[in-house]
Amino acid sequence: MTNSHSSAPKSRNGRKVAAISAGVLVAGLAATYTLASWNDSEWIWGGADGDPGVGTGAFNVQQDASSPFADTFADFETNPGDELTFSTGALELSPGDSIYAPVALRTEADSVAGDITLQGAVAADGISVDDTDDYLWDAIEVTVYTADDATPPGTCDDDFDAADWGTALINAASLNTDATSNQHLDANAGSTQHYCFELTLPETPTGDFTDVNELQGRTIAPAWEFAAESN
Repeated sequence: MTNSHSSAPKSRNGRKVAAISAGVLVAGLAATYTLASWNDSEWIWGGADGDPGVGTGAFNVQQDASSPFADTFADFETNPGDELTFSTGALELSPGDSIYAPVALRTEADSVAGDITLQGAVAADGISVDDTDDYLWDAIEVTVYTADDATPPGTCDDDFDAADWGTALINAASLNTDATSNQHLDANAGSTQHYCFELTLPETPTGDFTDVNELQGRTIAPAWEFAAESN
């Protein structure tokens, strides 16, 4: 009798605990659902009317070494580059003679602006010369004139007149002399810089030779770089 009375309360207590536990579980599930959320994203990209909207500008300088000037620009970016066309007697110099050759530079049609600086001459790559001990190289003097104009300010040939070109960029200097100033080129082929190279074998050449006659029958091939930098 005592055992049956004692067992009934335990059963009821067990059911009550179970009911409470079930209620907690339901409440827990409800809390889980309320933490759920919707997801969304927004994107942007660097565009311009459906095309890429970020990029780099292009910088490229071209040259025209035609004589007379023919407005035919092209790229010659490694030594020795394009050939300068020197005036009559370039391979038959005597003391006191001068020869002339033009070149023009400008940026390409889709290029940003930049500056160019003429570097001193170096030996042209891959060209065979006959100038033992550099006697003729050391004796030759270079003068370079320049002008910013759509067309050359004067001829750069046998009829050269220094008055047409103004102050020289390099004046009666050794071949390896650098220019001390640069020239500006407008963007998009907007300006043309003309140069006239004058090479002279002086009346009294200087160098390590002991007799001026040692300069006879020699050849040289100087190459110049126009170092360009965008701005």
